Parts: sequence; structure tokens; C-alpha cells
Amino acid sequence: MDTSASASPRTVTGRIDVHPRGFGFLTVQAPGSQEVLSAFIPPPDLNPFLAGDTVTGTVTAGADGRLTASALSLVERRRTRVYGEVVSRKGTQYLRIDREVANADWVLDAAGAPVQHGDAVVANLVDGKCVLAYRLEPGADRSLERIIARHGLAKDFAPEVVEEARSLRAVPHAVGARRDLRDVPTVTVDAPSTRDIDDAISVLPAGPDGALRLLVSIADVSEFVEAGTPLDMAARERATSVYMAGRVLPMLPEELSSHWLSLVPGEERLCLTVELRIDPQGRVTAADVYESIIRSWARLNYDEVGAFLDRGEVSAPMAPVKDVMPWFRLAAARLAVARGARGGMEFARDEARFTFDAATGELSGLVSERPTSAHGMIERFMVAANEAIATWMLARGLPGVFRVHEQPDPSRVEDLNAFAQASGFAAGFGRELTPLALSAFDRQIAGAAAEPALRSVLRRSLGPSRYTVKPGPHFGLAAPLYLHFTSPIRRYADLAVHRTLKGYLHGRRDYLDEDPAVESLAVHINGRARSANRAESDRHHVLEARWLAGHVGKEFPAHVVRVKPFGLVVQLDGMLVEGVLPAEGLPGGPFRPDARELSLVGKEPGKTYPVGLPVRVKVASTDEQLGRVEFALVG
Repeated sequence: MDTSASASPRTVTGRIDVHPRGFGFLTVQAPGSQEVLSAFIPPPDLNPFLAGDTVTGTVTAGADGRLTASALSLVERRRTRVYGEVVSRKGTQYLRIDREVANADWVLDAAGAPVQHGDAVVANLVDGKCVLAYRLEPGADRSLERIIARHGLAKDFAPEVVEEARSLRAVPHAVGARRDLRDVPTVTVDAPSTRDIDDAISVLPAGPDGALRLLVSIADVSEFVEAGTPLDMAARERATSVYMAGRVLPMLPEELSSHWLSLVPGEERLCLTVELRIDPQGRVTAADVYESIIRSWARLNYDEVGAFLDRGEVSAPMAPVKDVMPWFRLAAARLAVARGARGGMEFARDEARFTFDAATGELSGLVSERPTSAHGMIERFMVAANEAIATWMLARGLPGVFRVHEQPDPSRVEDLNAFAQASGFAAGFGRELTPLALSAFDRQIAGAAAEPALRSVLRRSLGPSRYTVKPGPHFGLAAPLYLHFTSPIRRYADLAVHRTLKGYLHGRRDYLDEDPAVESLAVHINGRARSANRAESDRHHVLEARWLAGHVGKEFPAHVVRVKPFGLVVQLDGMLVEGVLPAEGLPGGPFRPDARELSLVGKEPGKTYPVGLPVRVKVASTDEQLGRVEFALVG
């Protein structure tokens, strides 16, 4: 699309983005291209619209080349609810909508309910008007409600969905024609707080040929949740469970997700099992898929399994399965060797976890958690199972919801090279980044003081993966083919894969290669997954600001992780907390980003702040409503 100053105005269709400062942007994807343009929307023109609205408008380039959008007209509004706070002016009640969603106050129809100035409410959008849905009770976490509404998340299930979920608890976990694995030592490994346990593992010791068998058994959700029912449609619309600190929005009602379908210890559960034959070289030489019934012998957590893997310690819950634990360790070691030979990167990562007071529910702290060797073991088992199912389905011509991750283009590789150099590491990727080169860089940064910040930049540079019916490789995992099979309680993509597998196992053969209906489902899931990820990120930023509000003036070591026109984004070492270091507060300015936004370059010679630079900062201010932390440079 021609965006030069001499270009004549053009009518385009795009999506509205709203900035909290009151202006907005019209984002337009050029047809058949990866090119994206962004046109400024002045505040008055933005007033009637909401973030996410699809509109047509006229885009004009100014003398400086900047684009401005005007004459906007609504095409589609998918948003159905908004969060806001009531303001009264001259006897009329307005809703001050979340400033990430709207820049103006809209008239509120309270439908006769008693609301007053300052109340926090959620309103339905009806014919372009705000109609009260409900008022938040005093003491409710307003920021959480704001994020849920902002990203269009479903908080509650309809009564008929809850009733259907409850009725399914009358459906027994009966063995029938399934393979009976109840006498096979089987364990689950999760965090202590996990309630929706959907994967279990078993291992059959090696025979004379040295090959062992790893069994990954996954809750058979599709046996209970029938396609097209109100329960299924609710799960499909959500597409994923959303894990926000202090609150989980499950894809399935808790009557199922945390109880009847969860692989709790000592209870019989229906599963789909993939059985992998792993030879002494770590190669998966055969895979079998079948319906099964299991009984978990032990619920283990990552810390106790890590203690066994690292130091041979056997915890009390592990006692019933202690004889098979060494075989789990061997299976993980074999898969690690094979995976290391092909490259890719490890996806287990440091995480920041917020803690809450059990009595009051108030934020009480922030804990940085490093992945244990047990996290690595379970990741390898799940990745191996997902790869095996993807290969099994493609070999039979079944339309899968594949997980594809494209190889980075040359410009991204160039950025990664520059980022590595700025961070004090030699990458030497060349013109094309390969999985083995990525693995070598991944090993370089392992254990470095700035590892969390470096991994944050690396993942962002590699870009996201996506669901599609068109099979393709997963670059980050160095997998020729990949999909999600192991979490059907919390991901609809996995549930869809289960249904196709079970249909084939029961004799169905009329599947359509690269079925357009499956691609349509994949597009929907991608959109809902993006919304969930943004909600989880927003919640994290809000809690960061809330927690650091009590640490204003305190100093921390940090690293630069992003460069923006307005300054630097830095991440505190060991805490995974990010905030802004404004350019105007840096000595030697004014500053501007370089062409690739890898450095902030000052007017004075030598005044450059590159990505990866270690800095010392202090907390200058916080804004919980915007989820924003501002730092000041120390020294």
C-alpha cells in the first residue's frame, strides 16, 4: 500500500486500537501481504468507537509521511460487554469505560437499578448503548473484572451448561472394550495447586532389545462432552482455560474439569493413551494409540520428582511407584539426547508467581520460580506424545489441528544476531537461523545472570506459533510435525484432535484432507488464545504495579529487554517484573531508537542503550489501573 506523502487518500477497512491517553490507531492488514499499516485517529473521531471494532475510513498521508484516519464508519462490533465506573453529570449517568477500550464516557442505561457515582459496573452493549449487566460488590477486585471484560472473556457458565456438566457425573468410567491399565503403575506430575489434571504417565521397563515403552494417558474428555451440546459450544467459544493470578476461568465447568474428568489418584478414569517405543538411542520407533482406563497410583509434584531425578530422594507419595521411577529418568534422558541432536530450544522457563493471603485474598508477595529437572522431564514426555500423534494422524490422512511455528525470516535473524552481540554473547547465526544454531545459543545463555531477560527477548524475536489444519514444522521445537493432544480439559484444540482420533478408532473413514471446517476452528482458537494470553499478561502487569507500589524508591538490578520510541523497557533481575525507563529521564538525550529498535541512541557520542544492557534502576511510580511501572536510572 502506497503510504508516501504524495499518495492520494484511500478508503480502507481495519481494526480500531485505543490508547489510554485518548487517541487511537486504525490497523490495516494489506491483502495478500504481511504488510501492516497503522493510521492515527484523533480523539474526536475515536469517540463513537471501541477497541476491536472493524471500521472503514479514509487514510491520508501528511507532509511528514505520517498516516491519519478519518471519516470512520462501523462495519462490525464483536465486543458485547464493557467494564466501567459510573460518573454523574447534570443528572445523567455515564459509564467511564476502561480507557484501553474507549476514550469517551458513554450514557449508561441502569435499567432501574440503584447505581451511584463511583460504582464499578459491567454493561452489555445493546444497539450501540451501555445497558447495566451487574454492579460489582464493594471490595471486589476491579482490575480483574476490567481485564475480563476488556478481552471478552466468559466468566460464568449458563445454567443449562452447568446442569449438563453435573448430569455427566452420572456417566460411569467403565472399562468396556478399553485396554485396562489400572494395574500398570501410573503417576501424575503437576504443581500442588493444579486441579485440572489431564495427563498421566506410565513406563514399561526395557526388554532384551533395550527399548522401553512410555505410556502417556490423557483424560478422555470427548467420551463425556458430546459435540454440538450447550456444554461443548460453551467450551468451543472459550477455546482455552485462562490462568490469571488469583483467578482461573476454566474452559469446562469445575464439576468436570476439577473432579469427574481430572485424573485424581485412586480413581478410575477413561483416557486416550499413546504408547511410545523408545530405543536406546532415544528414537521413537513406534507409536500406538488406543482407548484405555487407568487408575493413578500417585499424585506427585515437580519438586519431589525433581528431588528424585537430581538426588535419588523417594518421597512418601512416591513409595508405591519407586521401582519404576528410574525408568522414567531413563526415558527422559533418551528423549533429551534425541531432541538435543536435532536442535531447538527448551520451553520450560522461569516464572513469576504472585501469592495471596488465604484469609483476605490480598496480594502478599511475588516469588520467582525456576523450572526443575522434573519440568524438563514432563515437557519432553508431552512433546514426544504430541509429535507422535501428529505423525500418526498425518500418516492416515486425518485433518489435525496442527501447531506450526515458522522459521524466522532473515530480518529477524539479523535482529537476533545484533541482540546477542549487545548482550555480550556471540551468536554467529549467519543468514539463516537453524534449529541447531538456536539450540547452541539456548545453551549459551543457560545459567547466565540475565537468562530470564535474554529468553524474553529471544521468544519475542522468534514470534508466535499458531494452529492450522495445514501440516508444517514447529521451528522452536525442531519438530517436523506437531500438535496439541495432552490437555483436552483446558484446550479445545486438544479436544478436537481427540474427537478425530476416536472417530478413526471407531471406524470412521470419510475424513476430508485439510478440512476447511477444521481450519475455521483453528482460526477461532488462535483468536481466543491471543485474548487469553493478553488477559494473563495484563493481569500480571496490574499485580506488578500493585506489588511495587509498596517499593517506590527501592533500587534493583535490571536488564534492557525492549527499545521503544518513548524509552526503554527493563526487566528486574530475578523477578521477571518489567517497567518503563522513560527516555526523557536518561542523561545525554534527546534519544531516538535505531532502525531496528535494538538500541536507544543519544545525541551525545557514546550515549547508547542497547537491548541486553545491565542497568540499575529504582521504582519511580506505579499505576495499577494501567498496569504500568515507571523506573528511574540510578548512577
